[in-house]
Amino acid sequence: MAKAKRVTIYGIPNCDTMKKARAWLADHSVDYSFHDYKAAGIDKTRLEGWCRDVGWETLLNRAGTTFRKLSDKDKQGLDEKKAVALMLEQPSLIKRPVLEFGAKKPLVGFKPDLYAAALKV
Repeated sequence: MAKAKRVTIYGIPNCDTMKKARAWLADHSVDYSFHDYKAAGIDKTRLEGWCRDVGWETLLNRAGTTFRKLSDKDKQGLDEKKAVALMLEQPSLIKRPVLEFGAKKPLVGFKPDLYAAALKV
């Protein structure tokens, strides 16, 4: 079967969802590179591109402890510009994982059936 040529998974290594996604990729013989955006950061251009592709609301992890620890001032009046600034400052606010595979829109979060369909495995 045809597989995506370049697959990059973005996230942080200790996240349980990341561990499941990386294990799934390995189990399905998908060659990928891992980008730890907590250690290596994330560039603004890429983050803005993801926002265009999937929407900032999809990217912003409101369920995590990092978001819950934000001040009320930071949580109020959220829009794309403010959300991008917060995610750049604190990459743990980016929902995990983000999977890039070629020219298609990235996948956000881990759902095995979506991975299988997108990567044709």
